[in-house]
Amino acid sequence: MASNRRALITGASAGIGEAFARELARRGFDVVLTARRTERLDALATELRERHAIEAIVAPLDLARADAPEALVGALADQGLHIDMLVNNAGYGLTGYLDEQPWEAHAAFIQVLMTAPTELAWRLLPGMKARGYGRIINVASLAGHVPGSAGHTLYAASKAYLIKFSQSLALETKGTGVHVTALCPGFTYSEFHDVNGARSLVSKMPAFMWMDAATVARQGVDAVEAGTAVYVNGRVNRVIKALFKLLPDSVGLKLTERQGRRFRVHGAAAAGPQG
Repeated sequence: MASNRRALITGASAGIGEAFARELARRGFDVVLTARRTERLDALATELRERHAIEAIVAPLDLARADAPEALVGALADQGLHIDMLVNNAGYGLTGYLDEQPWEAHAAFIQVLMTAPTELAWRLLPGMKARGYGRIINVASLAGHVPGSAGHTLYAASKAYLIKFSQSLALETKGTGVHVTALCPGFTYSEFHDVNGARSLVSKMPAFMWMDAATVARQGVDAVEAGTAVYVNGRVNRVIKALFKLLPDSVGLKLTERQGRRFRVHGAAAAGPQG
């Protein structure tokens, strides 16, 4: 059980983020929950306080705002609250070809899935190093290990970035007491596919391809505690990753193109593995 440890979880109102909140509270962490949906955060915080006797703070925030990470970390500092574990989980899928979406939509996507996680790590890392303890989990995806698909131009790219970022940061923090992990789930039961309109399509995937969010979160915490820089959830997903690593790029791209045709939402590919 954790002792006087506090975790900041982004995208904590549902799915993998909510599962991380439950898992960390179960392990004795106090939690700071951030997302846009205040009512859901309040309900989750109340449940965690009552069930685990921990401190749960709600910090509603839209990470698409460029000033959001600085404002959040500043507000925590003003309250004398330090963060021992950062779970960068907030994310979503943006369907459509690159030139079919306004630049503002792409800019917001990049802000939430790449810039905000990087800035939060940058702002919280010095304190973690100073205290000799820190854990950073960047929720990436199996999609970051396979070729990107048409119709989700930035999704796999953003997840690949989180994987490489985590690897480098893990090397930079070696010996400091800070562990960094890129968590790479595949298809995970959550609201992710409901939000982007792909639920009916991804439901065609065989059951063995899916994992539940609670298992993904538990494995993620275990992986960061063990100091594993990159962890792919599920045996099937690890086989897929290994397969694409062995295949020539041209063959992998053709396989991705063929699979992508089977899962389309209004002309765009359904979202890749959840993360």
